[in-house]
Amino acid sequence: MRLNEITYNNASPVDGYGPGFFRIGGQVYEGSVLTGPAGTVTWGGFDDQSPLLALAGQVDVLLIGTGAELAHIPTDMRSALEQAGMGVEIMNSPAACRTYNVLLSEGRRIALALLAT
Repeated sequence: MRLNEITYNNASPVDGYGPGFFRIGGQVYEGSVLTGPAGTVTWGGFDDQSPLLALAGQVDVLLIGTGAELAHIPTDMRSALEQAGMGVEIMNSPAACRTYNVLLSEGRRIALALLAT
């Protein structure tokens, strides 16, 4: 078996998560967060679209983790993000964290918005 060290060049990976928190790049964040090439910040959830729209041109895909269970995002939010030129993928937060780390390790232009549960 061949093992390769993973390097992250343009953002920090998700190191862990649990009820109400996420550990990204070694730092614990309470509540919902947004992480990507510009760093990690707290996020106000579905009512806080402006930081997501600010990623237009910086990322190709935005993953949105909706908590422990898969849930739909508001239709107007999806439309605004897609009109801004971003692909939007919705999944539960654990799957979103894993997918983000894999795509990040491949050097993809990606961001991750996570709702705390």
